[in-house]
Amino acid sequence: MSNSARKILFLTGTRADFGKIKSLIQTLEKEEEFEAFVFVTGMHLQEVYGYTLIEIERCNFKNVFTFENHTDETTMDLTLAKTIEGLSNYCKKINPDLIVVHGDRVETLAGAIVGSLNNILVAHIEGGEISGTVDELIRHSVSKLSHIHFVSNKEAAKRLLQMGEVKESIFTIGSPDIDIMFSENLPSLETAKKYYGISFEKYAVVMFHPVTTEFALMKKYVADFVDSLLKDNHNYIVIYPNNDLGSQYILNEFKRLEDNDRFRIFPSLRFEYFLTLLKNSQFIIGNSSAGIREAPYYGIPIINIGTRQQNRTVHADIINVDYSKENISDALSKIDSHKINVSKNDFGTGNSSELFLQSLKKNDIWQLNHQKQFRDI
Repeated sequence: MSNSARKILFLTGTRADFGKIKSLIQTLEKEEEFEAFVFVTGMHLQEVYGYTLIEIERCNFKNVFTFENHTDETTMDLTLAKTIEGLSNYCKKINPDLIVVHGDRVETLAGAIVGSLNNILVAHIEGGEISGTVDELIRHSVSKLSHIHFVSNKEAAKRLLQMGEVKESIFTIGSPDIDIMFSENLPSLETAKKYYGISFEKYAVVMFHPVTTEFALMKKYVADFVDSLLKDNHNYIVIYPNNDLGSQYILNEFKRLEDNDRFRIFPSLRFEYFLTLLKNSQFIIGNSSAGIREAPYYGIPIINIGTRQQNRTVHADIINVDYSKENISDALSKIDSHKINVSKNDFGTGNSSELFLQSLKKNDIWQLNHQKQFRDI
């Protein structure tokens, strides 16, 4: 590694954002002119969510640093404060040239705040998108605190321009997890099933996350959802939610599925194994972005419940239902005959890491002004 190598610091707090940035880190690891660092925090270090730091360690990245940002109060503002403190100390140690953050999590916001307030360039992946919850506020705030934007599609780029970002700072590279979705290194279905001890021949996938802005109703919503699943006759692979406010309600209700042989429940699945299992499933049900992003690319039917994904850019025929038992059961009764068109190129063609690298190799990106200006349309 040459002394002049630029230091690129990636921040990851969940299995979902790691799936998005993994191919980007792997690409930089091979390059002499860059040195990649990975700051690991959040759900990755929590036993209850499967301690997914193990998945990061399996990648054998050269520089991995872990920081426990979990607080007993678990309110997002305190998690934010703690993450800022840990990341700020780490940045003083390594002096990165660029901090790369993804999406709309509290950890993402911490990364953008630390970078922008310490005169370090911040690059935001998948800014300019819309969703239905507090994530929306965080995502747009991160965009305003970031100097460089790596977006998934033209619509996202257009929204950032509308938010006063400069055209020269926006790079459309697609969604980086598509690189992994179509890589030739995914495990076979047989391997994935054997690894997780799944004996179902046919199965569907359940991913249901809390909606922080609907916290007061979450307990009832998830109870009704679990009732619908118990009444149904499909087999299910159930994956724990993320650790947002309300997740405990979901974990409590999932306990009701534990002794039922139609259900296999996992705190987390390795990303490549998850993709193989999703690709071969009958359908996905819940409110995860995997139903909006990954499933349409594989031509998997989707039952999307509630408001969490309500505004996401989607060109797939998704069955959207509210939280009522009747409507969920009705959707489940029709899903086997539901035909779906495979999504085309809403989020790139699987070469995001290549486009990301090309952008970083151009001198222009390093000349961007740290002092941002609002650009009127």
